[in-house]
Amino acid sequence: MDTGTGGDRDGRGDGGGPRPLLYLDVDGPLNPCAAKPERRPEGYATYRMKPQGWISRHPGEPPGAVKPLRVWLGAAHGPRLLALAQVYQLVWATTWGAEANTFVSPVLGLPELPVVEWPARREAGPEGTFWKTRHLVAHAAGRPFAWVDDELGAPDRAFVAVRHAGPALLRFVDPRLGLRDDDFAALRVFAQACAAG
Repeated sequence: MDTGTGGDRDGRGDGGGPRPLLYLDVDGPLNPCAAKPERRPEGYATYRMKPQGWISRHPGEPPGAVKPLRVWLGAAHGPRLLALAQVYQLVWATTWGAEANTFVSPVLGLPELPVVEWPARREAGPEGTFWKTRHLVAHAAGRPFAWVDDELGAPDRAFVAVRHAGPALLRFVDPRLGLRDDDFAALRVFAQACAAG
């Protein structure tokens, strides 16, 4: 279910054991898309992008006529995510799909990352869960993982607690604010706990 390289192929850390996966969503955690349109959040720059996924949301319009998508990205996230890549294997878990590598990774200075491939039909998840949840549990296959997304809630945590054999951190990120210091701190603490066994 992965594409891309994401650094070492087996996701192993220096200690020889597999690093936990860090599933990254774009819209919300990295692009605080729910912030007021006229107020770009501090520390972010505006980018105009036309990924194929955005163009396909405008059927009947010639691609050249589709207005670019406004995306806010914070340059400071790049180095912080690269630092986390020492203790996690970073994986795109976003509806941007492989286009996150084309459009987002270069802005943040990230390497090409593996990508979770979603099913063509995105149906609501069981037990009130977000549609991504069951697919990430299957993708992780028992491996420890952290996941940052703006659509996580109690049903997702309950589902993962029952269906996933390894440790997991589901971190809701406010889509008006994006990833913040406390999110990075929580991710670091979780990785340390996984390393400690």
